[in-house]
Amino acid sequence: MTTPSTKIPNLDVPVDIRREHSALVITMHDPATRNAVGEVLFQKGREALEEIKHDTSIRSVILTGAGGTFCSGGNLSMLTTLRQQPQERTQAAFESFHGFIKAIRSAPVPVIAAIEGDAAGAGFSMALACDFIIASETARFTMAYVQVGLTPDGGGSWFLTRSLPHALASRLVILGEPIWARELDRYGLIRQMVPDGEVTEAARTFAMLIALGPRCAMERGKKLLQAAANNMLDTQLDLEAQNFGEALHHPESIEGMRAFMEKRAPRYT
Repeated sequence: MTTPSTKIPNLDVPVDIRREHSALVITMHDPATRNAVGEVLFQKGREALEEIKHDTSIRSVILTGAGGTFCSGGNLSMLTTLRQQPQERTQAAFESFHGFIKAIRSAPVPVIAAIEGDAAGAGFSMALACDFIIASETARFTMAYVQVGLTPDGGGSWFLTRSLPHALASRLVILGEPIWARELDRYGLIRQMVPDGEVTEAARTFAMLIALGPRCAMERGKKLLQAAANNMLDTQLDLEAQNFGEALHHPESIEGMRAFMEKRAPRYT
């Protein structure tokens, strides 16, 4: 799945996936399209996220783009070609992208979007699918679909209506207006905003902080939050009780409570 730990991505391929300490780093790199999404990203990304379910030494995932741009969205040349093919092929392409979005959401560890430059269209949707966003001060987010007569995919409309006021979501989706990191930060969507050029290092530092925490408890918390979006209160209470009971008997809570009593930092493995 990954190459040996290093901070230098392989920029000879459109998607580089490697391990850096306890983090899995997925770097989009396609200068010709400003990191437009494509099948290589969807396939390799899904495979990598599936594998970490069986590797408890991975504690977080960083999704980022090389060359000062996160992702320019869909590849218009690819979409033009897709239009000339049967509807079934179009559906298969969506299933591939949406499979990657689902893999991000179901990953057992926090997924961090590290964003410089533009996150447009599918790139914006991918960022919203992540658990945390670290962005540069000049990062720009655009639901650019309407600008070319298209509609959102990748769950963009679903995430926006749950994260922003309806009027603002309408501006982004119906009008295609851009929104800057600073404004998204006011709505709590940005975990950390940093000067240009410091996003990657900030994401690595955050990943190291996550690595100190209890992986299983974080995974349970992530699943609870996702379930709460659709559950009635009674159902969610039952789910919380189940997860709390399981967590209480897990070695993580034993270590966590013991460390609290002993007034020391917990050592989770």
